[in-house]
Amino acid sequence: MLTMSVLLLEASGARIALIALCSCFASLQMKSERYSRFTLQPSENSERHTEVNLSDYAVDDGAEAPGSPSFRPAPPRNSRRTVALMIVGFLMIFVAGYLVGFISHHKPKVEPDCGQGMKSETTTPAKAAPTQAVPPPEASLSWNDLTRLLKGKLSSNNFEQTLKKFDEPTRSAGSDQDMKLANGIFSTFQTLGMHPWTDIHYVQLQMPNSEMPNTVYFGSDVFKPKGYLAYSKPGRVEGPLVYGNYGRQEDLDFVQRKVNLKGSVLLLRAGKITLAQQVDNAARMGASAVLIYLDTEDYNVVTETELYGHVHLGSGDPYTPGFPSFNHTQFAPTESAGLPEIPAQTITANSAAALLKKIGGPDGGSDFRGELKSVAYNLGGTQNITVEVNNVLVNKEIHNVFGVIKGFTDPDRYVVLGAQRDAWGAGYTKATVGTSVLIELAKTFHEMVEKDGFRPKRSIIFASWSAGEFGSVGATEWLEGYMSSIDQNVVTYINLDGVVMGRESFIASASPLLYSLMESTMKEVKMPQKVSSIYNEMGAQKWETEVLRPMSMEDPAYPFLAFAGIPSISFHFISKDFKTASYPYYGTALDNMDHLNYKTNHRTSNVTAAAAQFAGLMTLRLVHDHLLHLDVGRYYGPITKSVLQIYKQVNQLTQAGKLKDVSPSWLNRARGAYKRAADDIANAISNTDMTDNEAARILNDRIMRVEHSLLSPYVSVVETPFRHLIFGHGSHTLASIAEAKDPELLQTQLALATWNLQGCANAMVGNVWDIDDEI
Repeated sequence: MLTMSVLLLEASGARIALIALCSCFASLQMKSERYSRFTLQPSENSERHTEVNLSDYAVDDGAEAPGSPSFRPAPPRNSRRTVALMIVGFLMIFVAGYLVGFISHHKPKVEPDCGQGMKSETTTPAKAAPTQAVPPPEASLSWNDLTRLLKGKLSSNNFEQTLKKFDEPTRSAGSDQDMKLANGIFSTFQTLGMHPWTDIHYVQLQMPNSEMPNTVYFGSDVFKPKGYLAYSKPGRVEGPLVYGNYGRQEDLDFVQRKVNLKGSVLLLRAGKITLAQQVDNAARMGASAVLIYLDTEDYNVVTETELYGHVHLGSGDPYTPGFPSFNHTQFAPTESAGLPEIPAQTITANSAAALLKKIGGPDGGSDFRGELKSVAYNLGGTQNITVEVNNVLVNKEIHNVFGVIKGFTDPDRYVVLGAQRDAWGAGYTKATVGTSVLIELAKTFHEMVEKDGFRPKRSIIFASWSAGEFGSVGATEWLEGYMSSIDQNVVTYINLDGVVMGRESFIASASPLLYSLMESTMKEVKMPQKVSSIYNEMGAQKWETEVLRPMSMEDPAYPFLAFAGIPSISFHFISKDFKTASYPYYGTALDNMDHLNYKTNHRTSNVTAAAAQFAGLMTLRLVHDHLLHLDVGRYYGPITKSVLQIYKQVNQLTQAGKLKDVSPSWLNRARGAYKRAADDIANAISNTDMTDNEAARILNDRIMRVEHSLLSPYVSVVETPFRHLIFGHGSHTLASIAEAKDPELLQTQLALATWNLQGCANAMVGNVWDIDDEI
């Protein structure tokens, strides 16, 4: 390298000397009367070239120069002495030019200061300055390398600090604290270079009236609870007090046989179904109001614990159903069909015990008994009670915050990871843990891309939602606002809310498309404080029975699956002593760090790290591989089960003489069409070169159509937002058809469901000329 540098420097000097010689030669030539002028002209390719220009000195053939018609100056005559001097001058100029070139281009090498403040010149090469390491290409990173990197970065030590950072005593939706957290998350995404943006909505949230508290009157007893149920119908109602257990349909059917529910005020214990479903069931049975409490049999809480929640049978802002709550939205006033028609209010277990001691009426039986002391759990119906609900609507501005790591092959296909940051109180389990996992995953994937050479094929979006406690308001408004650009592009939604509720067991709710990916991921993540994997700890091949749970309407992933048709998952590490499917402290002031530490045996950061690894590995697989890990064959089982239930219902109604000329055979054929389409995709996978990006894209698009095509096109998104044929809510679902008793309704919905399922099978085929027309 040094030799090459010297040669270059010498060449530079020679060029300067040569230029000097040419200049001298030109000056001598100027003594002649005629000479050619050299000019630089731009060429067509914008480069400059030398052009001989004789126009200034051109002479017409008939023109005469002064003195003679054929005048040509004679060349100058030089003596030998003059020639010798010129040669010597040329040599001196050449040497001078060489030296000038060498000096101007040569720079001395400088050694580092050796402690004496001195810098010395040396002819040895200088030591190279340190430079930022260039990330290796992704081709050099195996799947094992990537999983090792991801797990190594998601350590319990990191989560100890992050959990402390996001632990706040209050974080109600739209509050100053909520905005402060949003700004902090935005700044974190900005620091990571994740191009953050904010999605702003103006929503109506129902709050207690500080001047007129909600009140319950029962004889001489007056209760003024602090907890409340958002979106309850305001008003004052009086009616007979009736105990209805959990408020499930079977519970209320049992009570109806012994006590008239028309106009009653139902007292229900929380659990088994959502608060909104309890109120909806009560309203359909003719009750005038509902009171809900936490029974110690289901929730291990002190009996003075206040309960908070919402009773909107839906998600999002119920006053802008089906469309987003943007500030410029101009729609006629409308309300969600899921808003309750009766008042609803929470009370403490102590207040419930006082009511049950005086309720009277027939015995409810062993299935209706809880664990409140000195309470018989009779059904009541003999004494009136008054419920007064004075909740008010408040307009709130809420911010959803996003960051993105863009994919390198298909950046318009993305996996979304989301967590709500608001809560009724501290919300440590509900909001702090999920937000901490979201941030650490963002940091981890950022480092893997920037420092380790990871090149995700698809994008990863990190979302922090607001107003989750009011029914996934922030997330649903985002879905409503950008549905046309979301539903066909989001590969999967991974919900991070409540991922840590304990440490000994594991449960999940998900689209069947994700079952195979869940299974493989469970094999790669260890159960916290165990040496074996989650897969082995949860029964290995029997894991589905131990792990899978139905996805409820309260699940933050539910609107993504049932409303938007996006494959979604929620998962939770739980304690084995859980008596309910949900965390016992949700919706209370007891959802704090101390109670979660008790549930995890003070290993919260370790369990959180395991949860982050599970979500991170699912994400990694979805954005890394050529083929999307969405198993279309796994839907065949749930579809077949639903079709068999419909066959059973139709046969029963036919045998009872209530149904004629109706057969589910066409639905069964549509089921067969789905199976053939799924098999065709499996064959295409086997016969496709998945390293061909275009071929992989075409095949992945066919896979992504499945979930979205299961949304019924025959129902209104305003009246029936959860349109999913399998997991939705409404008369259009296969589960509802299997319970339908109205012959006309059953026949109509059966026909629509048949074409919904057939349409899904058609969408999976890809080309219209390949559609299965056997139906």
